[in-house]
Amino acid sequence: MAIVRFWDPMKELSSLQNRMNRVFEETFGSPLYRGEQPGVGTWSPAVDIFETGDEIIVKAEVPGLAKDQIHVEVENGMLTLHGERKFEREVKEENYHRVERTYGAFHRSFSLPGSVDAEKVRAEMKDGILEVRLGKREQAKPKQITVAVK
Repeated sequence: MAIVRFWDPMKELSSLQNRMNRVFEETFGSPLYRGEQPGVGTWSPAVDIFETGDEIIVKAEVPGLAKDQIHVEVENGMLTLHGERKFEREVKEENYHRVERTYGAFHRSFSLPGSVDAEKVRAEMKDGILEVRLGKREQAKPKQITVAVK
């Protein structure tokens, strides 16, 4: 009995599309260069959110941005990060061979739990990472209760 290999037409189409995309990118450049300005569009910084006993910490990747280009707001139970990375005009657009970095405005919003105290919010930037620390209310912190042994 002969072993028949299963043929997946969708996998073949996907492979063909990937090869065609590579051919077009090598010939005409990155698809980000199709607009009026290269690489201009919407983008979202990658974000990690985690919690400790005392606070919720949000870390966002915002390389190349100065602190005055980023705005952090806490209002009505929402944390909002927004800002803009502008396209650098040091080199004429026609002299670019490839533009892969994305420029333009970003806007991220996150719902906050009721345990966050809006008065205990701090933000700082270091090495392209924005770190927002959201302190918790006292009643939201876990309490250790000692058990008396008799």
